Amino acid sequence: MMAFIKNWTLPIAMIAGALGYFAYTAIPLFDHTHAMALKTVSIVQPLLLFAMLFLTFCRVRPSDLRLSRWQIWLLMFQLLMFLSATVAIIIMPESHWQIVLESAMLCFICPTATAAAVVTRKLGGNVGTLMAYTIIINLAVAIAVPLIVPIIHPHHGTTFFKAFLTIISKVFPLLLGPFFLSILVRWLMPKATEWLASARDLPFYMWAFSLSLAIAMSVRSIVHTDCPWTYQIAIAAVSLVACIMQFVLGRKIGLHYGDKITAGQACGQKNTVLVIWMGYTFMTPITSIAGGFYSVWHNLWNSYQLLKVRRGYKK
Repeated sequence: MMAFIKNWTLPIAMIAGALGYFAYTAIPLFDHTHAMALKTVSIVQPLLLFAMLFLTFCRVRPSDLRLSRWQIWLLMFQLLMFLSATVAIIIMPESHWQIVLESAMLCFICPTATAAAVVTRKLGGNVGTLMAYTIIINLAVAIAVPLIVPIIHPHHGTTFFKAFLTIISKVFPLLLGPFFLSILVRWLMPKATEWLASARDLPFYMWAFSLSLAIAMSVRSIVHTDCPWTYQIAIAAVSLVACIMQFVLGRKIGLHYGDKITAGQACGQKNTVLVIWMGYTFMTPITSIAGGFYSVWHNLWNSYQLLKVRRGYKK
């Protein structure tokens, strides 16, 4: 039984998240706790991500962070797709497809998930180059989104600098906080760092629990949207295409530099919580469900990759 749970952790976490949401909302006794539960999840999720990154950085020294040419190509690709969707919206401002194009913008510009290092390590990738790209793409997003989005969605009283600081405040404490804390702990308590680094599977199981919460929130965003089902199908389809494109292209580019696993995860595994937030904050609110759909797709992909590794297939 334990072996089955260990081998199928991610699918189990996804199913548990979806079923858990429906079971929770179906029990009248919990009706008055919904607001509190939502607030709790909004606190627990960042804490889990912080802890996962901290444990990962305990095993990755600052000197292990590496730059690679594949990072340049992936950055150019993400920015190009983001700008292409923007141009399409500008050319067709009244199009019925604007919501779908905005969803594509979010899926392509979204930075690498902070938890991507956990899966990358499981798959045998290079955590150092992945974490370096995670920092690079988060900084690029913090600049590109407030610079480009007001062109198609002008917000009265929201300047570039204000939007920039808003995104930075959401992303960088979660990204850089664990990094600097790991350096401090490594310096003050090297034995404790070694002990934390020895817990090889703990970040993975923490991520599985975080995943079940993320899937539950994704299901919630899809259930509560008033978006017509035709648009929901279109958003689901465009997020699936974006997911496949980025995983496949990332692996192909990474292959040329001997780092296909890392590049694939860096390009394909997204911070979907940020997609949902950016959709509500900067785009048409309906587009936030793109993050929910993308969360399902990229975790199904990761489950498949981990299954191949367990069965000894070529990565």
